[in-house]
Amino acid sequence: MMFKAIALTTCAVALGLAACSKPAENASAPVAADGAAPAPGAPEAAAADALPPTALVALVPTKDSKVSGTLTLTQERTGGVSIMGTVGNLEPGSRHGFHVHDKGDCSAPDGSSAGAHFNPTSMEHGDPSKAGAHHLGDMVNIEADAQGSAQVRVMIPDATLHDNGPNDLIGKGIIVHADPDDYTTQPSGNSGARLACGRIA
Repeated sequence: MMFKAIALTTCAVALGLAACSKPAENASAPVAADGAAPAPGAPEAAAADALPPTALVALVPTKDSKVSGTLTLTQERTGGVSIMGTVGNLEPGSRHGFHVHDKGDCSAPDGSSAGAHFNPTSMEHGDPSKAGAHHLGDMVNIEADAQGSAQVRVMIPDATLHDNGPNDLIGKGIIVHADPDDYTTQPSGNSGARLACGRIA
């Protein structure tokens, strides 16, 4: 009996020591200032919310054209959408009309399936760099360098991305034209044939 009592006592002491030495669950988890542990994934969610909406465009040549390019659209925190990228295989030193069109459909060989300029406010065509009415999809001409490459840096002040509003550019198309936009001729600036087409996606 004495041996059993000693054995039981030793076991109980051993269990007690093991329990005391076991690290508390979540002891290494960071604790917020108010003493509450942050929700799992909270930092990752905050980081995701901090990223601005973006979209990509792959410009593909229309029939008998070699013009192509890649563009990135970004929703700016101050409002509007910026468009940056490169358009290549242009004639060196040439200038070209460059517009957002109603549809992101580039299936027609001549790019005509992209429709007219994106114009949700029913304005006349005009120069977007000057005060006055113009289509939301009107942009300044792009100009090729001596190697036939045009660096695109454009801002559309009232445009949006991914908000399903009337000015949302998602699902629209971008067209590079053969001639420069004169910003006057209605409804498209007399900018000629469509050399490349891409869907904003």
